[in-house]
Amino acid sequence: QVQLVESGGGLVQAGGSLRLSCTTSGRSFSTYRLGWFRQAPGKGREFVAAITRGGVGTYYADSVKGRFTISRDNAKNTLYLQMTSLNPEDTAVYYCTVDVHVYGDLALLATYEYWGQGTQVTVSS
Repeated sequence: QVQLVESGGGLVQAGGSLRLSCTTSGRSFSTYRLGWFRQAPGKGREFVAAITRGGVGTYYADSVKGRFTISRDNAKNTLYLQMTSLNPEDTAVYYCTVDVHVYGDLALLATYEYWGQGTQVTVSS
């Protein structure tokens, strides 16, 4: 069982920045692939970004590419999402997630086994 806790969400004006963090339990953090998804009101959960075990490989949705940066600190069992140039369309609950088995397409919900409870990000215009 892996437990994840997100933090760092909040209210920000358009053009602003936020950094989300996700701390995890367990002893095998460095062996997991990790991701961020988001869910806006009335919409399905969508892929935002993912990172490989060593942190060398990063992947982004087209809608956030160039504005968001995913990173990880394996020594602290923590995943990050640095978000810049935020706009109202980024308003959503953001979830961090873990792929324990290291298999499958990182952009797909079904690839991941564990999820955090989510943190709200609201961008005002």
